[in-house]
Amino acid sequence: MTMTMPQVAELTSNWWALALRGAVSILLGLVAFTMPGLTIAALVTIFGVYVFIQGVLAIAAAIRGIKEHDRWGWMLIEGIVCIFAGVVAFVVPSAGALALVWLVAAWAIAAGVLEIAAGIRLRKMIEGEWMLILAGVLALVLGVYIMSRPGVGVLLLATWLGVYAIFAGIITLLLAFRIRNWAHDHA
Repeated sequence: MTMTMPQVAELTSNWWALALRGAVSILLGLVAFTMPGLTIAALVTIFGVYVFIQGVLAIAAAIRGIKEHDRWGWMLIEGIVCIFAGVVAFVVPSAGALALVWLVAAWAIAAGVLEIAAGIRLRKMIEGEWMLILAGVLALVLGVYIMSRPGVGVLLLATWLGVYAIFAGIITLLLAFRIRNWAHDHA
């Protein structure tokens, strides 16, 4: 895909926005490492807001379903559970942190099992499928580890967020400066 000159100009004139985004990401990563308690509190708050809003929307969908004589029972139950989880995350943040850890652990286990299964299926079609199987095993081991030690899981989430934010920030900064240099060279 080739870009038009206005598109190129728009991209290259906003290199600084990418650089700022990268710098903020690195700062977030450093905060996650130096203040894990604050990072966990922020994650729990975001989790609480998210599930509360999900609950409200699920209940709204259930009410609409009732009016249209559709099935709505599970949606209503989901909405109530989500709102309850959101309130608990605000009232008892440690419970919210634990719920978030269990959610991540369950996700890692499910993703691991699915990646292993996909790797086994791909074995007949491609070479290198062992990488997907290995990624699945690692995710599975991580999920089981987090479930067995949820307290460590909370700190692990903050650490992962920090690692991700720093690497993403560095990559975004590098991209921003490559765009700036490209624009300078082609001006």
